[in-house]
Amino acid sequence: MRQKISLSASWDLYFGPQEDVKSIDEAKEKFQRITATVPGDVYLDLLNAGLIEDPFYGRNYFDLRKFEFYQWWYEKEFDLPEEFLDKRFKLIFHGIDTIATIWLNGNLLGKTQDMFVEHEFDVTGLLKGKNTLIVKIDSPLLWAKEKNYDAVNVSWEGRDEALWLRKAQHSFGWDIAPRVVSSGIWKDVELREFKDDEIEELYYATSKIEENSADLDIFFKFRTGLKYFEEFLLRFTFIDKYNYKQVFEFPVEFITGHLTVKLDNPYLWYPKGYGEPDLYRVKCELLYNGEVLDERVDAIGIRTVHLERTETAEDGIFRFIINGIPVRARGSNWVPLDALHSRDKERTIPVLELFDDLGCNIIRCWGGGVYESEEFFNFCDSHGIMVWQDFALACARYPQREEFQKVLEEETRKVIRRLRNHPSLILWAGDNECDYAYNLENLLPSDNILTRKVLPSVCKQLDPYRPYLPSSPYLSDMVVRSKGKLSPPEQHLWGPRDYYKSRFYTENNAEFISEIGYHGCPNLESLKRFIPEEYLWTWDNDYWRAHSVEHWRTRRRSYNRNELMANQIKELFGFIPEKIEDFILASQISQAEAKKFFIERARFSDNIWGIIWWNVMDCWPQISDAIVDYYFSKKLAYSYIKRVQEPFFIMISEPEGWYVKVVGINDTLSRKEGTFIISDADGGEKVIDGNFSIEPLSKKVLGMIRVSRGEQKLFIINWQLDGKSYKNHYLLGNPPFSLERYTDWMGKIL
Repeated sequence: MRQKISLSASWDLYFGPQEDVKSIDEAKEKFQRITATVPGDVYLDLLNAGLIEDPFYGRNYFDLRKFEFYQWWYEKEFDLPEEFLDKRFKLIFHGIDTIATIWLNGNLLGKTQDMFVEHEFDVTGLLKGKNTLIVKIDSPLLWAKEKNYDAVNVSWEGRDEALWLRKAQHSFGWDIAPRVVSSGIWKDVELREFKDDEIEELYYATSKIEENSADLDIFFKFRTGLKYFEEFLLRFTFIDKYNYKQVFEFPVEFITGHLTVKLDNPYLWYPKGYGEPDLYRVKCELLYNGEVLDERVDAIGIRTVHLERTETAEDGIFRFIINGIPVRARGSNWVPLDALHSRDKERTIPVLELFDDLGCNIIRCWGGGVYESEEFFNFCDSHGIMVWQDFALACARYPQREEFQKVLEEETRKVIRRLRNHPSLILWAGDNECDYAYNLENLLPSDNILTRKVLPSVCKQLDPYRPYLPSSPYLSDMVVRSKGKLSPPEQHLWGPRDYYKSRFYTENNAEFISEIGYHGCPNLESLKRFIPEEYLWTWDNDYWRAHSVEHWRTRRRSYNRNELMANQIKELFGFIPEKIEDFILASQISQAEAKKFFIERARFSDNIWGIIWWNVMDCWPQISDAIVDYYFSKKLAYSYIKRVQEPFFIMISEPEGWYVKVVGINDTLSRKEGTFIISDADGGEKVIDGNFSIEPLSKKVLGMIRVSRGEQKLFIINWQLDGKSYKNHYLLGNPPFSLERYTDWMGKIL
C-alpha cells in the first residue's frame, strides 16, 4: 500500500494588506496571526476568529471588499516518521485559491494560478524529520491588475478583473452569488508515496455495442524504472453487479498503448428511467515476470453517447443518443454548492439526493462554478444522472493571448484526465454564453480561439469518444450572420420573464432548453435567518436587494429581481400582496406553476428533446429561481416538479378547439398500463376516467375534456401504475386568479 499523509487540519495564517513581503519571518513581523483550517477559506477563518461578521447575513458581505487586496501566508509544521524518509513522495494540493507560491523547508517548489485543478510537486529528498510547509497567496485583484487587456476582451456582466483569473467566475458577483473574492487552501493537502513502477493513465471508452457483446477500447500508460519491456503484462478483471468476472491479459511491449476488450453479454449503463445505470468494477494489474508491480481499480459503465445536432433550430435537432436510444432529458442546472467552496464537500451528497428525488436524469454543470468532485460524479454514475459539463468559462470574451491559452490547456488536460472514465459524463461544453459575447458587428463566435481551437483540440486528444459543444448556446456563423432570422436549436430561455404562458415561452422554437427559470421567494423561516427583523418587510429595501440580483453589478445596473418577482405575482393574481406571508405564498405558487408548465410543455412537444431548468439549490441565502434555498428549505415548486419529472406521467395540454387533451407520456423502455381519473377540484366530481396502455418511448392521448378559456378551473389528475398512486393537476383559464381560491385548491393539489 502506498503511504498517504494528510497535511490538512490546522495551519497558522498571517495576513494583511499586500506588501513586498519576501519571507514568512517578515510576514510574522508585519501581519496579524490567526489559526486557519485546511480545507478552508480565509473568510471562514476570519469569521471563526471573530474578526468579521457572517458574510451571508444582512449586508455584511459588502464589508469584505478590503480583503480582496490582502496577502495570506499559511504555515504548517509537521513531523515525518524516520521510516518514511527514504521513500518517494509527491506533495499534492487538491485546490488552492488562487495565486500561490509554495515552499518546503526553505525550498521553492513552485507557483500556482488555477484554483480548479490539483497541483503536484515531487518532494523526494526534501523531506526531513521535522518539516515546514509555507504557502503564500497573493491578492487576485493585484495579480490581475498587472495583466494585459485587449480591446476584444470584455465581461459582458461587468467583471473584467476575472478575465485572466482561473478562479470561479461567480466569486466576482453574479445574479446567483454574492461578490466574495476570497482566497485559501480550499481542498485537501497530502503527501502521497509513489513508486518506480506505476499505472499512470487508464482511459476506458465503449466503441461498439452489439446484441450480445460490447467493444471497450482501453488506452493505458505506465511508468517504470526498468530498462526492458518484454516481460510486462496487463491483466484486466471486469466484475459485474452479480460478481461475475471476465479476465483479459495482454502482453505489452511499451509504456503506452491501446487495447480492445470484447465483453460478453454486457450490462449497460442507462440514464434514469431508461434502464439500470449498471457499473463494472475493473481491476487493472501491471505485472512483470508474474509479479504485480501496481494495480488500480475503477468503476466504469458500458455505454455509447452521441450528440445529434444541427446548427439552426429551423432545420434542426438537438438530442442525446445513449446506447442507440434517443433520450428525453429532464433535469436542472448545477450552480455552485457554496459561495465559499471549501464547504462544498459537506453539501455535495445532500444536494445530489434532491436531484435524484426530483427525478432528474441530467445535470448541467454551469460554467461559472468549479469542477465537481469524484463523489459528485460517482453519485451520478450510480444513480443514472447524465452530466453536461461546461468548462469554467462564462459570459465573457476571454484573453486570446498564448499565455492564457497555455493555462487553459493545462487546466483542461487535468480536468479531462480526472473525469473521463465516468459514464455519467456525456458532454463537454466549451463555456456558458460566451458566444453571445461575440455576437457583434465585427466579431463572430468562431473567432474565439479558446472554444474553437484550444478546448476541442484537447478533448479530441484525451477524450475522443465523448461529444464536444463549443458553447452553450452554440451560435454558428450562420445564426449570427442571419441577424435574428435564424436561431440555435439549443437555447437559454430567459427573455422578458413575464407571464409564464406568454408567447415568449409558448412560441419559441428551441429543440433543447438548457436554461429556463422563474423566481420564488424563500420561506419566512429562511428569510429570518439572513435578513434582520427590522428589514424583513417590505420586499423593496436594501437588505432584500442585497440578497437578490441588484448587488451584482456596480458598473451597469441590472434588473431588480424582487420587483420582477412582485410583477410576476401581479401577472398571476392581479395584485401584489401587502403581507409578507401572502407575498411568499403567491410568489411560490407563481414559480411552481411556471416551472411545471415549462417542463410539461417540453415533454409534451415532439421536437423538444430536453429541458434543464434553473435551478435546484442556492449557493448562499438569497431570493432566486432555486426551488430549495441555501438552508435546504423546499419551496412549493419542489413537489410540483417532482410529479412532472416522473419517467411516466399524465398531464393536460393547453386548450385548442374547445378541448384540452389528457396525455400520458412514457419515457421508459417498457409498456405502461394502469388506470386514471380526473376530477374537478371545486366539487370533486369526476370529469373523465379510463384505462391506459402506452408503448415504450411514446405518448398517447387518453381522452378529451371540453373547456372554455373563459373559465377558471383546477383539474386534479390521479393515476395508478405498478401498484402505486400518482398525482398531477392542471390550472385552466387566464389570469388574474384569486389567491384565496388557489389557496383553498392547494389542499387538493398537495
